[in-house]
Amino acid sequence: MTIKLPFVDIDVDPQDKERRIAREVVIRLRDRRVLSAWECCDNCIDSALASLQEIRQTLVDKQVELSDLQDGPLYLLLDAMALGIRQFRTFEELLRRDENAPPHPRFGDFHRPMDTRQAYFDGLEVLRGHLSRCLGQIAKIADMPVPDEGIIANYQGGWQLEAYEEI
Repeated sequence: MTIKLPFVDIDVDPQDKERRIAREVVIRLRDRRVLSAWECCDNCIDSALASLQEIRQTLVDKQVELSDLQDGPLYLLLDAMALGIRQFRTFEELLRRDENAPPHPRFGDFHRPMDTRQAYFDGLEVLRGHLSRCLGQIAKIADMPVPDEGIIANYQGGWQLEAYEEI
């Protein structure tokens, strides 16, 4: 089978252990709301950040299970997903304003400046595309059909290459 990543396609032959763990990852992540929903307010952003941390923990747990197969395709994809989340969290730290800012007097769920909130929305959208496309490749390893709704269905097609730096 061929795994498609930004700028490269890789022929792989996953082991049974990778297929089993890949199935679990697809099942656990395909219904994560943060990956298929869009934010509207600061509370939504906060919920997305918490959910991303939970996803990151799942990815790390599965990488630990694959510690004997670190050069395998599933480990590579899980690492790519975790890297995307780490990069987003770094971006998020740069955006973070005073966490103790009082809520807007008229709109309680809006305490971030509008431009900062929009930067979160834009960053989360890019991250969703990255995670979704990685999860689509993991579904191939799992020998599962790619879900036709939710996260993966919202991000069909090729990789958003402008979001990546070719090395």
